[in-house]
Amino acid sequence: MESKAMKETNYVHVDEDLLNAVSNGWYHAPHEVLGAHVEDGWTTIRVLRRLADRVFIETSEGRTEAEHEFNGIWRAVLETAEVPDYRVVAVYGDVEDRGDDPYRFLPTVGELDLYLFSEGRHERLWEALGSHVKTFPSELGDVSGVSFAVWAPNAKSVRVIGDFNGWDGSLHAMRTLGSSGVWEIFIPGALEGQRYKYEIQYNDLSWHQKADPMAQRTEVPPSTASLVTDSRHEWTDDEWMAERASKDPHAGPLSVYEVHLGSWRPGLSYREIAEQLIGHVKYCGFTHVEFMPLAEHPFAPSWGYQVTGYYAPTARYGTPDDLRYLIDELHKAGIGVIVDWVPAHFPKDEWALARFDGTPLYEDPNPLRGEHPDWGTFVFNFGRTEVRNFLVANALYWLQEFHIDGIRVDAVASMLYLDYSREAGQWQPNVFGGRENLEAISFIQEANATAYKTVPGIIMAAEESTSFPGVTGMTEYGGLGFGLKWNMGWMNDTLRYLEEKPINRSWHHGEITFSLVYAFSEQFLLPLSHDEVVHGKGSLYAKMPGDDWQKLAGVRELLAYQWSHPGKQLLFMGQEFAQTDEWNEAIGLQWWLTEEPSHDGVLSLVKRLNEVYKEHSALWSQDFTYKGFEWIDGSDGNHNVISYLRRSADDEDVVVVVCNFAGIPHGNYRVGLPSGGGWEEILNTDGLEYGGSGVGNFGEVKAEEVSWNGRDHSALLELPPFGVIYLTPKAGQKPAKKAAAKASKTAKGSKASDKKPAAKEDEPKKSAKA
Repeated sequence: MESKAMKETNYVHVDEDLLNAVSNGWYHAPHEVLGAHVEDGWTTIRVLRRLADRVFIETSEGRTEAEHEFNGIWRAVLETAEVPDYRVVAVYGDVEDRGDDPYRFLPTVGELDLYLFSEGRHERLWEALGSHVKTFPSELGDVSGVSFAVWAPNAKSVRVIGDFNGWDGSLHAMRTLGSSGVWEIFIPGALEGQRYKYEIQYNDLSWHQKADPMAQRTEVPPSTASLVTDSRHEWTDDEWMAERASKDPHAGPLSVYEVHLGSWRPGLSYREIAEQLIGHVKYCGFTHVEFMPLAEHPFAPSWGYQVTGYYAPTARYGTPDDLRYLIDELHKAGIGVIVDWVPAHFPKDEWALARFDGTPLYEDPNPLRGEHPDWGTFVFNFGRTEVRNFLVANALYWLQEFHIDGIRVDAVASMLYLDYSREAGQWQPNVFGGRENLEAISFIQEANATAYKTVPGIIMAAEESTSFPGVTGMTEYGGLGFGLKWNMGWMNDTLRYLEEKPINRSWHHGEITFSLVYAFSEQFLLPLSHDEVVHGKGSLYAKMPGDDWQKLAGVRELLAYQWSHPGKQLLFMGQEFAQTDEWNEAIGLQWWLTEEPSHDGVLSLVKRLNEVYKEHSALWSQDFTYKGFEWIDGSDGNHNVISYLRRSADDEDVVVVVCNFAGIPHGNYRVGLPSGGGWEEILNTDGLEYGGSGVGNFGEVKAEEVSWNGRDHSALLELPPFGVIYLTPKAGQKPAKKAAAKASKTAKGSKASDKKPAAKEDEPKKSAKA
């Protein structure tokens, strides 16, 4: 009787108002009330079990019955100063439910995690925040469940709702961890694959359901819940990863195939697309694929550029492990993987990042900086350490957890300038009175420096369309630290030039040569991307003037010119076989065109271009220095011809390139060459096998001791209409690391006879189309 009386009085007392707040999930520190608490040699255990008829606390010593205290809170008192391992047995009628108590566990986020996050230096943030399947040993048996942690510093209270609690957040209120703004709870019995969200109470006492910003898996859109996930994929790309870390990818060949996964072949999953995509990319010879954004996004027509789940691969095509499988298979096939990343802005969906805790948390609170006027999206607060950490760690997450080999950062220009797409009065200068977004610049530098330091052998590329200096400059010298910059100037000038009818091109000759004025000011990649073949712009085929033959010839000459120009190259899917329609994400590519010899010829040319490109280091080893490029003649606008050579870093490989952008062939066209002897025609875009007319040079030419273009030797060439030829010294004539490539199959004896172009070039001669 004395022990019972003492139990009734020797417990930790809690006032009724606090019990009410805890029982309804309103209190910011529920672990201070629920769970086990020791006082004066007695342990008080409070648990929340609504609607239960009886509740017992079970230890290794047996069961102790609890008494109902307030609104579903039950209290038991144990005569011990040490908290025992215990379970909770709730009785509902004739049914006993034995479970664990989420409020008896220590925080699953450590003090070091919180410190690093507050400093913006947690490089593996995804391991601390979000949801994680965990198992803990205990006297009564191992305990498995899921830990949840979320950053919401201005929330009044935060709860977890999900399949494990009937979406009743009051059962699982989270605790706040000091001043970090992080809320945490471990829920025993929660399982992998279960759906969940956070229920956040704003300061106006309203409740809002939010997806987990750190969720690594989501429901298939348009559903928006986060999913508990745990990777079981076993990587088999060790050899690829080791080799990657030992090399500088910027110094090697880089030929990129850009893919929108959902429309490459609609309906395929990550696993299903693996075999087909790999087969196509290997046939074409690309070194890398670049996926348009794969992070979760609610609006499919955004193509992934309005992200709501930065740490979750889109569930449209399968699970995160399915994506790992795809990347693993690409690596085993010798193909690198680049993924588009969108840290510039995010959509305003109320269930996602927007006003996450009732305040501008992830977005910049300044209305003149926090919204993007063109896209109707929020702009990240790049000056807040936790937000920067969220983004920098996100880049590392994709590089490390998914083994991707590079990141292409979208819309960099919109981050660099405070007045981007803003009129006067719609923006504020920085502290120095300038238009540069200093915080965004610092973030970009940090992201690039951290990525290159942490994951050797990767690529960070910028889609940057302005003349901002030092995009690929080293961060220690004030540069942004990217490894590559998209050369938007080259793309715009080249397409504008080729859209002109041949008769007009002589008046626009500067557009095809101007890129060499600045070609080595940055480390450039030449993009013919999705942006150029959508929204009424037409496909590359449609941009070309003339009839079907001329359009196809125009695409062939464009690609051969792109592959030979200084800089790495990127080509969007469908353009490798000259798709006639512009890209539409809602439908697939026009694969049936590859059954037509003319379009299959373009595909064969891309295959040959990549073969020649890889075989000849002259085409890639000095992309970023003037030492790898020499003009032969860039001034022959009257003939619409340019000629130049590419030279390898070891000076043992030379490729001469002659581009005839005229609609007619030029016969006996003399070109200066760097040395005498025989020169092989290793590529001719007018080859019959590519759908051309067969105008060529019998596979080789002889350099004569005739001074031309400022060189001691020269040769007479037959230049095909809308054609590009590559020449290299014959094997054995000049030291080279690799043997000369096989000559292109041009029609023997089908030489052009015109020494000068005709006055009118609206159409090529009929013989050129035969």
